[in-house]
Amino acid sequence: MKGHWRVVIAVGILALAINGAINESTVRRQRYDYGLFNDSLDLATELVTSEILTEDEQVRLESKHEPHLIRSSVIFGLTKASNESRLSSSCHAQLQQVQRGILTKQPWAMKVLDASGTKPSGFVFGQNYWLGSREACRGVQRPVGITLSRNYERVMHYGILTQQAPFDMDYRIIYLRHQSPWQVEIKVMSEQVLHIGLCLPSACGSEEVKQLARDYVAEGTFAEDDIFDMQPEVMYMKDLKLSERFFQRPTFRMVVAALLVTGALMLCAQQLRVAKRGDEPETGLAPVESELWQALDSLLKWQPLQNVVSCFDVADNWRRISAMRENRSGEIPIMNGLRSVCAIWILIFHVVWYMYFTVHNKTVLISYAEKAVFQYVSTAPLLVDVFFTISGFLQTYNFLRNAKQLDAVRRNGLAGNAKLFGKLLFHRYLRLGPLYLVVMGSVDLAFAYIGDVSVFHINERFDELCTEHWWRNLLFIQNLFDHREMCANWSWSLACDMQFFLLANLVLFVYARHPKAAKAVTLAGLVATITWSYGIGINHKFEFSFDATYATGTQIYTSPFVRILPYIVGAIAAWCLQEQRFQMELSEQQTRWLWHLSVLVFLGCIYSTVKRDLGHLITISLFVLGRGLFSLTVCWMVVGSASGSGVWWSRMLEAKCFQHLNRLSYAIYLLNPLVIALVYSLTSTSSAADPFMLSVVCCGFTMIVYLASIAFSLAFELPYSNLSGLLLRREGKPKSS
Repeated sequence: MKGHWRVVIAVGILALAINGAINESTVRRQRYDYGLFNDSLDLATELVTSEILTEDEQVRLESKHEPHLIRSSVIFGLTKASNESRLSSSCHAQLQQVQRGILTKQPWAMKVLDASGTKPSGFVFGQNYWLGSREACRGVQRPVGITLSRNYERVMHYGILTQQAPFDMDYRIIYLRHQSPWQVEIKVMSEQVLHIGLCLPSACGSEEVKQLARDYVAEGTFAEDDIFDMQPEVMYMKDLKLSERFFQRPTFRMVVAALLVTGALMLCAQQLRVAKRGDEPETGLAPVESELWQALDSLLKWQPLQNVVSCFDVADNWRRISAMRENRSGEIPIMNGLRSVCAIWILIFHVVWYMYFTVHNKTVLISYAEKAVFQYVSTAPLLVDVFFTISGFLQTYNFLRNAKQLDAVRRNGLAGNAKLFGKLLFHRYLRLGPLYLVVMGSVDLAFAYIGDVSVFHINERFDELCTEHWWRNLLFIQNLFDHREMCANWSWSLACDMQFFLLANLVLFVYARHPKAAKAVTLAGLVATITWSYGIGINHKFEFSFDATYATGTQIYTSPFVRILPYIVGAIAAWCLQEQRFQMELSEQQTRWLWHLSVLVFLGCIYSTVKRDLGHLITISLFVLGRGLFSLTVCWMVVGSASGSGVWWSRMLEAKCFQHLNRLSYAIYLLNPLVIALVYSLTSTSSAADPFMLSVVCCGFTMIVYLASIAFSLAFELPYSNLSGLLLRREGKPKSS
């Protein structure tokens, strides 16, 4: 009997447990169904009836959480700092409602609190991005589009999925400049700017929010100010919306006009191609009956216009870009590889450089750049000297090989040579100018756009600088001014190259008539640039540290008086090759050793900055003499390739594939900072500097810039290069008697 009763009791307990579980499951299922499928505010509010508090409980809860929230949460602190006399009635009322909602833990208000930024870890090493979550703020406005199975129990308030704020909310960013001694200050632009994301009522205007923030930090209730001695100062606020002024910018109209005109010329070139092939009418771009195309067809029968329009033929230009052929006599194939590799190398440097402004561990990123294994990235700006050396070499080499032009310079008087000089300058400008000007306009538009919609504080407001200083870029003299005031500051090297081109032509014109005077001027220029570099470096106590390098950017990095050294070295090497034709009797093994020595010196110069705290005199000596040696190694590679010698790695640089990349190198050089800065600025959160992910990012940016360079080259570089060649051919034709 005892055993029987035990069984009965056990069965009864089990039945009660099962019944309780079923009831609990039913309650949970009902809560789930009720909360997930009823997304009106009233129904979602009824969902949390179990959390509705009595007046005494609410007061107790407020007194418990309020002091902590005021000091730790910026959004809650702003609601407490709201003053009815300084705010509109709707803004004040909605801020108070946000405050009550947070204290009573209403789901929509908890989402507001969660979406607004608070201090993350890592402040000491540069974490100034307290961005919260823009997506979470959007979730306050509308139910989150996610489907959850009803077959599983969840410990959650389902109102966080469905409950919406009773008024419109916007995600804003407020920027505070801090002066905390507890953060590493690198002195590369303005890194000490807090970015605080806030989910605020739309009824609160920008000026009201800024005033709220000033009142909040002035009250001294900001806990991080106490601990880290931040002394925050409100700078400005963004609502992350594109302003109407963007479409009223002159550059917007100019870029759109350039795109329309270029597109029209490309279409005309396609129509002309169809007409020349003699295809049937239906294969053209439009029916023959179209009056517009009939007029266009008549116009395109004019031969001079046909020649101009043909310059914009996309198919022909693509064949020119993608062609890979055998090297012709007089060509120096290693130049293709050197310029292509250096263009990609500098692109990788820009990926790291612009990442600096969006990473939250800036100090760690700089520490990576100082490690020996990453010197090939951090010293990539030295590779600009490769382009200057090759430019100086080619300018001199081509001038001295052009017997017809040399003879014309010798025969012409002052007026004739001035005319010839102007013609050379015009064709140079026609080749470089169109793509350069379109990119400059795109830079102005892109930075105006990201200035409005990016969550990041933009240090270099090129939209403002380009509006004010565009004429400097138009005249290629922007490098003669402070590097902080340049429009598209990476174009400093293009300005240097144009200035060196003018100076080199002047010296070469003099050389054609007075060789000794030209040689004396060249040697004097070489001595002068070395002396100037030493004087500037010692005067500014130049060091290889990143802060010192940035601070002396105008005096050393972008200065044409300093950067002309490799150009002169390249010009001298070309003169030695063409005029003197030095014959060095070297065995095959000696030649091979010289090739290997040149690449070792090349790499040694790149890694020479691994020690960055040397004395000023040693540093500037290493800078000047290292750049001289670096240029000499490039000259050896070029001269060796021109004479037909080489080793396995030089043969790789002479590969045909580099012909294609070399034709895109100008567009890659101009576009890569724009593309990289635009992509980084449009991300919604900061990132961490990580070597592995950085390698993946570099590959992605290389492909994006490559594709963009093809498009821009086809539209704005090759057509005008063709036009320049067309004009040269026309000028070269003998005039009919």
